[in-house]
Amino acid sequence: MLGWVIAGHDYYAQDMLDAIERRFGPQPQCCAVNYWNGLSTNMLSRMMCDALYNCDSGDGVVFLTDQTGAAPYRTAALMSHQQSHCEVISGVTLPVLFAMRMHRETLTSEEFRDRIVEQGGDDITSLWHQQQKNPPFVLLHQY
Repeated sequence: MLGWVIAGHDYYAQDMLDAIERRFGPQPQCCAVNYWNGLSTNMLSRMMCDALYNCDSGDGVVFLTDQTGAAPYRTAALMSHQQSHCEVISGVTLPVLFAMRMHRETLTSEEFRDRIVEQGGDDITSLWHQQQKNPPFVLLHQY
């Protein structure tokens, strides 16, 4: 089963997790990380690292964040490069999470990433999709 780490500003993450659990019951391998104004990025990184450790059963983890480029997204992006089968999604909404919840047990992290971006429309993107828009710099001349 894919682990979920929901991360966002203020009460965003905990409110999302609470709403999912009210509707579907307790969610295994699912954590919320709230990023409060004034919280250092070092502390955010520690909190997200703990959440990653608690949510990963070996099948992969998906970071679900509120805004592309914000501190939770950037922290998740850095962590995803150190872990295999780790994806970062931004712009998630409660209806999309409700719809995607059942796919945690059947899809790989890469398949989940593609499916949630496809179903979420223009508002949802992933780190991988953003990287495809801006490929790495390539030197055209050798010196």
